[in-house]
Amino acid sequence: MFEVLVFVYETYWRGDAVPELPQLERKLNAHGFEPDEIHDALVWLDGLNVAAENTEVPQDAGEVVAPSLQSLRVYSKAEQDHLGAECLGFIAFLESSGVLPAPMREIVLDRAMAVEEGPVTLDDLKIIVLMVYWRFGQEPDALVLDELCDDAADRLAH
Repeated sequence: MFEVLVFVYETYWRGDAVPELPQLERKLNAHGFEPDEIHDALVWLDGLNVAAENTEVPQDAGEVVAPSLQSLRVYSKAEQDHLGAECLGFIAFLESSGVLPAPMREIVLDRAMAVEEGPVTLDDLKIIVLMVYWRFGQEPDALVLDELCDDAADRLAH
């Protein structure tokens, strides 16, 4: 499924530029993706559209505000089990850095929980975060984009 999502992300510059799902399905079939992967990706994308439909997020990265010191997001046992410490830590990092506002965080969590295979890997979570930015027509700033696209296994420790 994630290969299909990456293809959609790279092919369509914004979430609102994607054709209707039946037409997208035909295009994905033409590119040789497996029917079950296409189905899973389309169901996931439809869920992303529904989740984002009535959600307002800041359109300018300068508007993103870190959460209040009095606010606290408590993760359910199911979320903890499905995402794991590494993914939850990454979400906390993005949020505390002021680049993932609470409404987008909730959509990231919703879409991560919609992934049937679990636990979700950090690489898959990064794709989910990119897809949520993409759906809202936003591009993360260069440093965040680098973190989302960087493969930590290729890093050299000094």
